[in-house]
Amino acid sequence: MKIEDVTIIGAGPAGIATAIQLKRYGLEPLLLEKGHIGGLLVNANLVENYPGFPQGISGMDLVNLFKAQLERAGVTVNFEEVLQLDYDDFFTIETPQRKLYSRIVVIASGTQPREFDFPSEVSDRVFYEVYPIASVEGERIAIIGAGDAAFDYALNLSRKNEIAILNRGEKRRCLPLLWERTKSSPQITYHEKAEISGIEKAGNEIILQCNTPNGKQKFQANYVIFAIGRTAQLDYLSARLRERTSELEEQGLLCLVGDVKNDIYRQTSIAVGDGVHAAMKICAKIEEA
Repeated sequence: MKIEDVTIIGAGPAGIATAIQLKRYGLEPLLLEKGHIGGLLVNANLVENYPGFPQGISGMDLVNLFKAQLERAGVTVNFEEVLQLDYDDFFTIETPQRKLYSRIVVIASGTQPREFDFPSEVSDRVFYEVYPIASVEGERIAIIGAGDAAFDYALNLSRKNEIAILNRGEKRRCLPLLWERTKSSPQITYHEKAEISGIEKAGNEIILQCNTPNGKQKFQANYVIFAIGRTAQLDYLSARLRERTSELEEQGLLCLVGDVKNDIYRQTSIAVGDGVHAAMKICAKIEEA
């Protein structure tokens, strides 16, 4: 039975940084990813606070640079979803393809969206991220939310589409500069105190029924994106492992990096720093053994 030295779950910025730094130490981490490389970064309209890009860089362009660096470092991404992670003397990792074993695990699985209860007949036109519809043009898109993600998604998609942002309250939780850019875009309208009370499909459109201060109001859209918050993606941890998470972290056998542990502080620069830091601690532990 082969036991990996280090397995990383998730190939977003944190997992990528961890893998690259471990390779620099001469280690061979096993990197697992259930979907696509880059995590939520693929949705970002413009990353302006990542050093080295004075004019900013689109999320997708930055992801492509990360991919190139992974390739240069000789890191292979294994596209396998982790169904369960357990621990008993060593970690057991179950995927649809196989069962894996590892001495150390880095959890870099990011977040999952807070879901909205909508009828199944609209599921082909309702999303929680931009990338599934990033290439659409000439459509009406409703974005539900009032935080950075909602406004960034709107700016991203507004280049070729008409956008309506619906905020169920009246407080905006986005960066001031995102609000200013949104106001200056003729392709984006903003509606506050618009709480969704119903969703139905009408041909190729979705009808959003909203309660507003002026009574019932309907919004028509070809697509809807819910950006109403996210939670840590940890549903694959076994009950036994959940009870021992803190203990294993203290022992240096389990590391949580990036968005999966950073709550609202979801920034690429923070995630990358987490990954490099974790890799350095892991290397020191292995050298001590």
